Amino acid sequence: MWRNKLAILCLLIPLQVRLMPIALAQDSSASIQQVMQRQVQAWNHGDIEAFMHGYNNAADTTFIGKTLEQGYAPILARYKKAYPGHEAMGTLDFSEISVRMLGSDYAVATGKFHLARTAAGGGDASGIFSLVWEETQEGWKIILDHTTSE
Repeated sequence: MWRNKLAILCLLIPLQVRLMPIALAQDSSASIQQVMQRQVQAWNHGDIEAFMHGYNNAADTTFIGKTLEQGYAPILARYKKAYPGHEAMGTLDFSEISVRMLGSDYAVATGKFHLARTAAGGGDASGIFSLVWEETQEGWKIILDHTTSE
């Protein structure tokens, strides 16, 4: 009887070890998507400061778009200049988000964004993004944002 239990245990341990990285990847993906959802909520409330909480507050955090900005403060300043008010910010929506783990502490998220804005706010805008994430003591944070507009 105990041999049967031992045999089953021997079969389950390798399976559990193989499934653990999958579970961790799913948890990390869900955590990253939660951060992105909080960013959407902050943006749609006109709160760029709260939107920026998704970025790592470090000198080497990088944004690549029409310009290249390096550092949390310059990225924040860029957002404030490009989106001076709620009308220019419009309503943000992310779609087709895919998160791929690059290790236990790094991931990349790709997807599409859409800004619904009035003509006075600059009109609708959309594009694609790739975000490199790092898991920090404060949670998952963007360390590199490459966003292009269509």
